[in-house]
Amino acid sequence: MATKASDRKSFFKKIGGKDQEEHTEMTFFDHIEELRWHIIRSVIVWLVAAILIFINVDWVYDNIILAPTFPQFFTYDALCNLGHWLHLGNSFCMPVIAINFQVTEVNGTFTSAINISMIGALVIAFPYIFWELWRFIKPALSAKEKKYGQNSILFVSLCFFTGAAFGYYLLAPFTFNFLASFTLGKSAVIQYRPSINDYVDSLTNLILGCGIAFELPVLAFVLAKIGIITGNMLKKYFKFAFVIILVVAAIITPSPDWTSQFIVAIPLLILYWISILLATSVDRKKAKEEKEWS
Repeated sequence: MATKASDRKSFFKKIGGKDQEEHTEMTFFDHIEELRWHIIRSVIVWLVAAILIFINVDWVYDNIILAPTFPQFFTYDALCNLGHWLHLGNSFCMPVIAINFQVTEVNGTFTSAINISMIGALVIAFPYIFWELWRFIKPALSAKEKKYGQNSILFVSLCFFTGAAFGYYLLAPFTFNFLASFTLGKSAVIQYRPSINDYVDSLTNLILGCGIAFELPVLAFVLAKIGIITGNMLKKYFKFAFVIILVVAAIITPSPDWTSQFIVAIPLLILYWISILLATSVDRKKAKEEKEWS
């Protein structure tokens, strides 16, 4: 216990990438200096990724950004085949609607290229940015906490990329398909021609939003380690969480079709149960440690 308290006390003395074995006390400004270099390295990696994407922005735009609007996009055939395999007919089949984009600003295309480069670089550089964050807080952790967190970079990155892929391959096609086919009024003919900036912003928001949402197991693990939540607590409030997940699925998917809400709700429910398993595992380890201490 004394060792653990000493390790936590060292958070304000040796954090920021210094080896704990050096036993050198760092001042507040030393911490700021270390944090500054971690941020600088993260920004450099992000900028390099952004420049590379900007150089190849035409390929990225044609093959990644516009891909969900193409009939040959992987998701459309996969979902349609899945619906037939489940004997649901064409329930999962979506008619692809061609979208004609327009530019309403003088610098519209250039702004879109910048946004694509910056957001794409953030997605690519996410593991490195989190690694720099881990390097900054690692010296303040105890040996046991370091052991728990040694695979955190892989786990956090896996959750983020899984969520980003979910938003790109599943949620984006449903969202754009519904919005493009939605009509308003019957007397006037409305041409659906969104601006390219609006489309890029919507796509990147879906990707980043789902990537962050899929960090739920990581958040549950951290809160369980701190002692704010437990596995039994998550199980107890599952019925309320189920209703909240359904509401969130209905909000995320603008389409009133039950299939799109089902596709969003199922992964969220799975993530919730993974969170329960992680929190329960933490509870068992804590109980075992307390029993051994007693």
